[in-house]
Amino acid sequence: MFDQFDALLLARFQFAFTVSFHFIFPAFSIGLASYLAVLEGLWLWTGREVYLNLFKYWLKIFALAFAMGVVSGIVMSYQFGTNWAVFSDKAGPVIGPLMAYEVMTAFFLEAGFLGIMLFGMGRVGRKLHFAATLAVAIGTFISAFWILSANSWMQTPVGYGINEAGQFVPQDWWAIIFNPSFPYRLVHTVFAAYLTTALVVGGVGAWHLLRERTNKGARVMFSMAMGMVALVAPLQILAGDMHGLNTLEHQPAKVMAMEGHFQSHPEGAPLILFGIPDQEAGTVRHAIEIPKASSLILKHDPNAPLNGLDTIDRADWPYVPMVFWSFRIMVALGFAMLGLGALSLFARWRGWLYEWRPLHRLALVMGPSGFVAVIAGWVTTEVGRQPFTVYGLLRTAQSASPLEAPAVAASLLTFIVVYFIVFGAGTGYILKLMAKPPHPGETGPEAGRDPIRTAGITPAPAVNPARTLGAKA
Repeated sequence: MFDQFDALLLARFQFAFTVSFHFIFPAFSIGLASYLAVLEGLWLWTGREVYLNLFKYWLKIFALAFAMGVVSGIVMSYQFGTNWAVFSDKAGPVIGPLMAYEVMTAFFLEAGFLGIMLFGMGRVGRKLHFAATLAVAIGTFISAFWILSANSWMQTPVGYGINEAGQFVPQDWWAIIFNPSFPYRLVHTVFAAYLTTALVVGGVGAWHLLRERTNKGARVMFSMAMGMVALVAPLQILAGDMHGLNTLEHQPAKVMAMEGHFQSHPEGAPLILFGIPDQEAGTVRHAIEIPKASSLILKHDPNAPLNGLDTIDRADWPYVPMVFWSFRIMVALGFAMLGLGALSLFARWRGWLYEWRPLHRLALVMGPSGFVAVIAGWVTTEVGRQPFTVYGLLRTAQSASPLEAPAVAASLLTFIVVYFIVFGAGTGYILKLMAKPPHPGETGPEAGRDPIRTAGITPAPAVNPARTLGAKA
């Protein structure tokens, strides 16, 4: 029944589906791990119980999000061997070590200290537990470092050679790791993770403030989240602008698709706010535009010429409608976040931060917007790179495994069913935890559970003192 479908298109959709599911969990856990480290640090510094209660409150949510991120990431990585075997063969000598570095550094660091972080409160010293929390937070950042380095190399490949088998082989690891687009993509993605977490925390805080204004935990989390949004949102817009300029230099076709510039503009390009891109006709229909504004943004000169897709072979065009609209969704949400941060600063200045219900309702509505923005940004980046997996060097059509459409479709349908059941249940439970207000005496993941004693092991308090080391004979 799937013979009429294209195996390549199904493989691309399957990877897009699984990576979209996966991406939302690291985008949340990277920021949440740092937030937990801040909460525990503030508790150790000030001794205020509210920070400890919030730490335990969000620790349970972090444990679930982290677990779902790990599981979805492992499943996603298998597709390099099943659906994209040619890509794995050609780019494996470069991509493989980068992925291995992520496991050997970040994943081992997170796995080594996650147990202490989740279950060590009250069993190890405060400083050791805080060190474990910091280690997990640093591990999430290191993980983002290596994954984004690998992805950025696929966007701006440098430091490689091609051997007799047609494989990309490393010649300069420093150039590969710190490729031209990597610093910009790393900053932009980490800021996005922090904003995503801040918006979720702010939305949860707003939900509980709308129900009970005097809840101390809700007030603290809302204040911290709005402060983070107010700080990071303008920095993210600045980082995005710099990332866009870098993309214009190294991937001009992507920027042309983002801007909807099918035609070149030798005397200044307009900024197309909205319109309907027509890929076949090579035009944006019903365009609403600001004259010369695109040249002003991209070249800092309203009269600067900008090339269009008419200067590029049509076979190398990305799919413009998807890139065009995903970019606008991301930008619109970015400015909405900037507006929310500005309103929170105004409310803080007027002393309305915990009483201004319109702000709380807006923060609640904006709660999931970070996830939408990061997915829209990922679509812009990845679809804008098409039709290449390694930009300008290896086409997507040349990267897929020699599979028939029914085989890819069967695994795709399985992924869709299992993902919506498993991750839907996990997400539902996270929302259930968020719906409960933070309160004094909050319990963490280990609440009410004693360690399981292995058979034959004598509990430490029952050890005969006369048989311990140092005892007198």
